[in-house]
Amino acid sequence: MPTAQQQMEGRALRRRLCWLAYLTLAVQVLAALPAQAADPGAAASPWLTATNVQPEPPVAQSKNANRPSPRAPAARGETFARGADLGGDARRTRFIIDLSQPVPHQVFTLADPYRVIIDLPSVKFQLPQGLGASGQGLVKAFRYGLFAPGKSRIVIDTAGPVLIERAQIVDPRTGAPVRLLVDLTPTDRATFLARQRPVVQQARQPALNPPLRQDALACGRGADGRPARPVIVIDPGHGGVDNGAIGISHVVEKDIVLSVARRLRDALTATGRYQVLMTREEDVFVPLDDRVEFSQRTASCLFISIHADSAGIFTHRVRGATVYTLSETASDEEARQLADKENSSDLIAGLPLPRKSQDEVKSILTDLLQRENDVRTRFFIGDLTEGLRKTIALTPQPHREARFRVLQQVHAPAVLVELGFLTNRTDETLLKSADWQARAAGALAAAIDTYFSKSKQQARHPFYQAGR
Repeated sequence: MPTAQQQMEGRALRRRLCWLAYLTLAVQVLAALPAQAADPGAAASPWLTATNVQPEPPVAQSKNANRPSPRAPAARGETFARGADLGGDARRTRFIIDLSQPVPHQVFTLADPYRVIIDLPSVKFQLPQGLGASGQGLVKAFRYGLFAPGKSRIVIDTAGPVLIERAQIVDPRTGAPVRLLVDLTPTDRATFLARQRPVVQQARQPALNPPLRQDALACGRGADGRPARPVIVIDPGHGGVDNGAIGISHVVEKDIVLSVARRLRDALTATGRYQVLMTREEDVFVPLDDRVEFSQRTASCLFISIHADSAGIFTHRVRGATVYTLSETASDEEARQLADKENSSDLIAGLPLPRKSQDEVKSILTDLLQRENDVRTRFFIGDLTEGLRKTIALTPQPHREARFRVLQQVHAPAVLVELGFLTNRTDETLLKSADWQARAAGALAAAIDTYFSKSKQQARHPFYQAGR
């Protein structure tokens, strides 16, 4: 029979063995847990709280969260955005965007209208079509895109004056993307304006920046007095952060018009009779004044801006193409509203509108009359509308006038062509069709050919003036 001493030693040994068993079991259980168990929902929830973020009141999650599962890391030097969302209410709203890697960012506000601007290095946005069209809480909508070569921008429209409570990249957890959080709270206009900081915008580089053509001091006239190929500038409307009109199926204007513009460029280039330039050749934002300056700097003989319309404020049954020219007084209320919408492109992209007085605008129009540019423009309009009528549907009033900023040019005929209405199902289907785009581009090219041919015959165009 064991002695009392032996019994005590046995009990102590059993206790040590039990503790060892408990510890071994605990280690096995912890090892079997998934990585996110310590932070439930960290990989899926858009409201990630990183170790370097102070505790905060909860933010209501969006009902329409669109957050794809993380993918393989991006190639070095490339940054992708693969998810974006809104959460919260009118007391506090959070915007969040998922990025493939941390990037430097600048966040600031603009007034009239109230906007929050997020500037980033070049980002490839791989987001669902239509994302950002609706808002939540303090945010009415948001949009995104390439703002300039090497620079992307996100523009958040807010329902009123807001304060940026926080804007930072949070440390990613295991299996989660990098996230940029921007928290907004409401304020009054006086506080909003008082807290605005002056933002130094970096000098913009045009999407296409050729040197001034020394051999083309005027349309079709070389420095040596010999004929040069007429320069035609094609201007695909909108681009980058500015989507333009949005169709029934969420197709965006900027993509449609860029496709048609490329087809028109190819058709004109194939003739060998023209030098064709484009204000943008990719999905990048170009300010309206830069487009006009580009046309002037390249001594263009013709400027044609291509767009697609929307008719939500009128009726979804409206369809067909319309050609617009510059006029101080709009030909009708619809033309005036369209010009106002197109002229707000810079605001949409987060730029202030230039403060041009009515006298400045009038001086431009007076100069147009003095140079008889309006005569040359109307000369082209007849050929253009007649040529388009043979190929695509036109509106009942196919030529209208309004004060479009992009048409304020004095050196060459300038027109803005609305190819159709993305809010009309028939037009939208055609506008998305590669075959229709090719036919529309062919009709535009044929009209341009007719215009220059008639100019030669009638000696009404400086390219074909006598004494050349």
